Amino acid sequence: MQALRMPAWTSVITGGNANSLAAPILIIMLLAMMILPLPAFILDLFFSFNIALSIIVLLTSLYTVKPLDFMAFPTVLLLSTMLRLALNVASTRIVLTEGHTGPDAAGKVVEAFGHFLIGGNYTVGIVVFIILTIINFVVVTKGAGRIAEVGARFALDALPGKQMAIDADLNAGLIGEADARKRRSEVSQEAEFYGAMDGASKYVRGDAVAGIMVTVINIVGGLLVGLIAHDMPFADAVKNYTLLAIGDGLVAQIPSLIISLAAGAVVSRVASEVDIGSQLIGQLFAKPQVLFITAAIIGGLGLIPGMPNLVFLLLAGSLGGAGYMMMKKERLAEENGTARGPSGGGGAAAGASGGGAGAGGGAQGGPAAESEEATWNDVLAVDTLGLEVGYRLIPLVDKAQSGELLKRIKGIRKKFAQEVGFLAPPVHIRDNLELKPSAYRITLKGVEVGTGEAFNGQYLAINPGMASGALPGLATTDPAFGLPATWIDASLRDQAQGMGYTVVDAGTVVATHLNHLITSHASELLGRNEVQALLDHLGKEAPKLTEDLVPKMLSLSALQKVLQNLLSEGVHIRDMRSIIEALAEHTAHTQDPNELTSLVRIALGRAIVQQLFPGNGELSVMTLDNRLERLLMGALATGGADGAGIEPGLADTIAQQAAQATAQQEALGVTPVLLVPGPLRPLLSRFLRRALPQLKVLSHAEIPEAKTIRVTALVGNT
Repeated sequence: MQALRMPAWTSVITGGNANSLAAPILIIMLLAMMILPLPAFILDLFFSFNIALSIIVLLTSLYTVKPLDFMAFPTVLLLSTMLRLALNVASTRIVLTEGHTGPDAAGKVVEAFGHFLIGGNYTVGIVVFIILTIINFVVVTKGAGRIAEVGARFALDALPGKQMAIDADLNAGLIGEADARKRRSEVSQEAEFYGAMDGASKYVRGDAVAGIMVTVINIVGGLLVGLIAHDMPFADAVKNYTLLAIGDGLVAQIPSLIISLAAGAVVSRVASEVDIGSQLIGQLFAKPQVLFITAAIIGGLGLIPGMPNLVFLLLAGSLGGAGYMMMKKERLAEENGTARGPSGGGGAAAGASGGGAGAGGGAQGGPAAESEEATWNDVLAVDTLGLEVGYRLIPLVDKAQSGELLKRIKGIRKKFAQEVGFLAPPVHIRDNLELKPSAYRITLKGVEVGTGEAFNGQYLAINPGMASGALPGLATTDPAFGLPATWIDASLRDQAQGMGYTVVDAGTVVATHLNHLITSHASELLGRNEVQALLDHLGKEAPKLTEDLVPKMLSLSALQKVLQNLLSEGVHIRDMRSIIEALAEHTAHTQDPNELTSLVRIALGRAIVQQLFPGNGELSVMTLDNRLERLLMGALATGGADGAGIEPGLADTIAQQAAQATAQQEALGVTPVLLVPGPLRPLLSRFLRRALPQLKVLSHAEIPEAKTIRVTALVGNT
């Protein structure tokens, strides 16, 4: 039998999605309060619910870590405001109809606020009500609205910079596509949140104005009803209806003030990883010197005759005691840290090799046993990839402290394997006390290939070329790409993004630098072990293909050299099947790795062009002038494949003109590519690679037939 399918609305009614009923029920409840007369007991329930709701909203806002944790707050502001206005309508109806019966006509809650809280004195009630309204309208709501307005503008201005930072992390392999989509969504939601808060704050301000008008209308209307309809004495009418109106106004205005305070707390906080309460306590009472000075000032006031001496002296003693306990705790922490610190010039282990970080070795403090003889175990292998950090950067690479850099290194190696085509060696991390506290050093086979400084807890604001204005901080350059940058405090992060800077944290700086160096030195990272692992991996899918080539037709070392040649020219080796097939086709005619590399490049031509010109049907390239081309062909025939026959003056001219043409191509936003005849490609590629690493040299045979070539510059036309 075919199962019966229930309509979607039945699942809502039967509880399949009970939360979706909250909004319709609330709307029905608001309409009912405005239209239907409600008994006093029901009004007490709604007034109590309104107070409880305001407290819940305030506490929720205090315990949020990010504004987006309470993304529904603008809607909550609107609904809570409408709830208070609906209660005013319902209470006004019952006050005017039943107010002559006594102060409890509108329920016990209104009576409590109108009688017990102000002592039954309507003059005091009016003053208290006006003060609360002024505080809510002039101070809290106006300030929260202004902060939300400025926050919305800054969030929109910072949107391009934040998007660029996300794209930079994605391109560096620090995050995946799913994380990038999530972060882009959060960035846009943050801008929408502040914009919504800016508009929602107007509801609260309007509610304060409406509260004043409703109270005045209740007083005047109540007097008219009491004097005309019920023939009450003037004094009794004034007392009854004024107390009822003031109680009704207070019971609505106090929750409104609490909600406004919650709105101010949400929009005025600075982004942090802790809630507002922890942030206040951790920063306001963080320095014992502040407590000591405050205790001295309060104690001095307590010694002045006529002052409340006991209160001031007790408070001064409490502050001084708290400062002493904090100072004692700091000293104890420093002593423990010194006792556990490294004792020698080596490094403590800063990571695990399984995640791309290896253990480092350091001096252990105890003297080595003199009786031990040197053994081959004392010969330490050189790490292929190494990262050494100063002691202030240890938290970034320490597993015990959830070092974020370890996770990013895993992402770098994974992205490298997916894009380049082989698995990079693990990165062995160790601390080095000889470095500056915030410095780091990247080594390749024991030799330094990169160094820089990263200040943990601060952010690097990188100027991509379109940032406006300067930032206070330590001026420097981006260690990966050499762009001008500034180290700034965390509080300036949003401002820097709004000015067009790309803002990244210290871990991202190190990870991006490491990723750039790994990519640029890919050919040196491809050893025989990696080549054999590539063949074994390919052999699982095509065992016959690899067995026929290595070692029967081509040695493993020759294959390694071909792959290294490709990587040194920026060609990825993901398509190992095509590479192996091209080598198997041509190894019978030549065993020269350089010639085999050129033949493999032709087989990979479509992939090479796609890598340089993604999605473009037309290729904008530079070419050689005919006279220069003939000169180079003659030099190649005279001096051999290494180009030794090129005159120094001609070589300088080629380098200068190629640099000028490359700069023009980059200014136009075009990938700089030099298209030359096949015999000249290896010569010019090696010659120009050192001076112009961004310039790629292609041969005519590597261009697919479906592509259209457009020459944008000539090298050697002068």
